[in-house]
Amino acid sequence: ITDAVVVARILNATLVVPELDHHSFWKDDSDFRNIFDVNWFISYLAKDVTIIKRIPDKVMRSMDKPPYTMRVPRKSTPEYYLDQVLPILVRRRALQLTKFDYRLANSLDDELQKLRCRVNYHALRFTKPIEELGKKVVMKMRKMSDRFIAVHLRFEPDMLAFSGCYYGGGDKERNDLGAIRKRWATLPELSPEGERRRGKCPLTPHEVGLMLRALGFKNDSYLYVASGEIYGGEETLRPLRELFPNFYTKEMLVHDELKPFLPFSSRLASIDYIVCDESDVFVTNNNGNMAKILAGRRRYMGHKRTIRPNAKKLSSVFMTRNETDWDTFARNVRSSQIDFLGEPEEMRPGRGEFHEFPTSCVCKKDISNSKDDPEPSTLNSKEWKEWRRG
Repeated sequence: ITDAVVVARILNATLVVPELDHHSFWKDDSDFRNIFDVNWFISYLAKDVTIIKRIPDKVMRSMDKPPYTMRVPRKSTPEYYLDQVLPILVRRRALQLTKFDYRLANSLDDELQKLRCRVNYHALRFTKPIEELGKKVVMKMRKMSDRFIAVHLRFEPDMLAFSGCYYGGGDKERNDLGAIRKRWATLPELSPEGERRRGKCPLTPHEVGLMLRALGFKNDSYLYVASGEIYGGEETLRPLRELFPNFYTKEMLVHDELKPFLPFSSRLASIDYIVCDESDVFVTNNNGNMAKILAGRRRYMGHKRTIRPNAKKLSSVFMTRNETDWDTFARNVRSSQIDFLGEPEEMRPGRGEFHEFPTSCVCKKDISNSKDDPEPSTLNSKEWKEWRRG
């Protein structure tokens, strides 16, 4: 959605409110207006791009042919849109760009990057029912503890199938995930061992718990767990619950109010997004889209700690877990996680996805000459260490 607005700006075109994918694994038929405040979206960006809810009937009737549909290559530059897309748009008057994930280059000039930020952090506002329920979950977590950790677990069957990884579930797991993989005809054959060595496998809930304990979080810390349907269900979650008994989900906290949202995975994810954004520490078991978007938002909004697993280094640490004592294991985890603990300056400008590190939009304060200024973090290093120690 963010990049669709930027492309409309590049083409000097009117943007029709984006249509969402209704044919993914999740089969969610939610539209834009069911998740986002569409009127706010249109009005907030009025000075940047003209946005309409639908193509007017008189325009549709005046066209010789229906809107032309095309898919642009991934990470296309503004020049590509001007050279290859604009002529078609001018000729056909209306153009539909399909499958629009990562269809715009990561690196753009500062003005376009700032437009990305205006869209992502200001124009996209959840609908009132989603916003209110998300805030209610946050309030319930705050009543139990001043600080809480939000853990985003992408451990659903589709995620595991797409990753090509193996988690020790024998033939049942291979058959279950293999059947799901057949839904993507273009997926290559992958080596589970090779993917794990390359750091492409999401951490299991148990591994996330071990990582947090090794980093110093005590078992009385409060965890909010954001997830869809976990592969293996309660049995998969049990080791994480044992490590952190103060374990909560939206289903546990607002069970009755959640019922209208249950058929719609995108709306459920939106509630999780709000709670993860409000958490004092956000932890992810993968480096997927939601994790990147939240990491960027938490940087942009004043910096709150986001812990991402360095899965490439952690893979060998977890493989030798049973061969080392706890102190050695914890030391190896901490060593692996250097530069992956959400410190303000751990990523250099220009590295990584812009959505994860929106450098053009983040104000910088030189604190090199001031010993009294606090670290620019909701939880600075000293506070964080004190919290982990309890």
